[in-house]
This record gives sequence, C-alpha cells and structure tokens, in this order.
Amino acid sequence: MTLHFLRKIGLSEGEIKVYSALLDEGLSPINRIHEKTGIERRNIYDILNKLIEKGFVTYITENKRRLFQVSHPGKILGYIDEKKHELEEIKKETELHIPSILQKFNFKKPMINAEVFRGEEGVKAVWEDMLNYKNIFWIGSGRYVPKKLPLWFNNWNKKRIKKKVRWFNLLRHEIKSEVKTPMLLEEIRFLPKDFSGNPVVICIYGNKVVNFLLGEDYFAFVIESKELAENYRKYHKYLWGNAAK
Repeated sequence: MTLHFLRKIGLSEGEIKVYSALLDEGLSPINRIHEKTGIERRNIYDILNKLIEKGFVTYITENKRRLFQVSHPGKILGYIDEKKHELEEIKKETELHIPSILQKFNFKKPMINAEVFRGEEGVKAVWEDMLNYKNIFWIGSGRYVPKKLPLWFNNWNKKRIKKKVRWFNLLRHEIKSEVKTPMLLEEIRFLPKDFSGNPVVICIYGNKVVNFLLGEDYFAFVIESKELAENYRKYHKYLWGNAAK
C-alpha cells in the first residue's frame, strides 16, 4: 500500500516510512521500527515526535518502555481540516497587508521591468498572472499549453471564465482543422501559413508582453512596459483586421 499521497499534506519521506511501518506492524517499540525502516534510532525519535505532534501516532508505556502505534486514520482528515483553517486565517491576515506591500512594490518597481520564467512551473506562474487582467491578446497560438498540460489548463480555464477574462486569439494556420469553435469568452482568427514555425507565442495583457517558447523546454520572457504593450496591441489589431481570417 503506497502512502505517498501523505507528501501532499507535508509529511517527509522519513515520516511516511515510520507511519507505514507502524501501520503494518501495529504496536511497536523503537527497535522494531528501526528494523522495518532502516532509519537510525536517533532520527526515529525526532520523526515520532513530529508524528505525535500532528496527531498521527500515539504511544503507551508498558514495562517502562514506549510502544508506538498509529492513531485512527480519521486524524489525517482532521489534520487537513486544521491546516485549511490555518491557511484561511493566514490568507485573511495577508489580505490586510497586501495593499501596503503592493504600494511599496509599485513605488520601487522600475518603469520597464523584465523577468525570465523557466520550466513548466514558470509558465504556469505567468498564466496565473494573466487572470488578473480582463483582456488577453495572443499572436501565434498553437494551443500548446492546453495540449501539453490538459488537466492543469482545464482548471485554469474554469477560473478564467469565472473571472470573465476574454481571449483574442490569433491562431496558427496548421491547427485550423482541430479548432472548430472558440472557447467561452474567446474570439479566434487564423494567421496565414507564413506565420507558422517554431512553437513561439506572443501574449499581451495589461502592460506586459510575453514571449513563450513551448517546445521541449518551457520558457517565458516577460517585459512590463506600457509603451511596448500598447505597440504590440496595435500589431495584434493590424493582424486581426488585415492578415488573419
């Protein structure tokens, strides 16, 4: 039985090993846990203390030695509920401080700002940022993210629709046969064949222009500049009205 889902609620590999050993063995002394997991005794004590603090493990004292066992598995759900409550409280407190942090951030930020994002998580971070803006303009889209990260994209797209974020999408000619109808809150047109090539896409939202490279490596180069974004929106408008169909 694999218990690696416990990683998602913050348990370390050592904690998962010890919890799994106790689940298999039942009431056990330190020696048996050591034999089952191969973890050094001094580390087992630390791990057990952490599991006891979380409510996942309990112990009894019998003949002057401690015997450990897992708590009722329902404690796992209780622990998650407790963390959810803590996160809600943290979120409320953070929301109170965000305006003053944002004010200082905007004051110190240069008029032109550039950032590089690498890998899948980097690209996701840029897409999450897009949800803060009402209109998103694409040039050269090949539906790369929906194809490469379908589950993540579906959840993201639900948030986009809920926030009523509109897409104006200049799609590549080669996917014309795939895309029969636009998504909700999306308008589409197709670029001529001459615009096809490497999986490079331009995205404009707010005062930001993003160059995405979405081949084997994921890469996003974000430039924040009011003047640059205005010009790219003009390029988009020209292509939309004169080149795309």
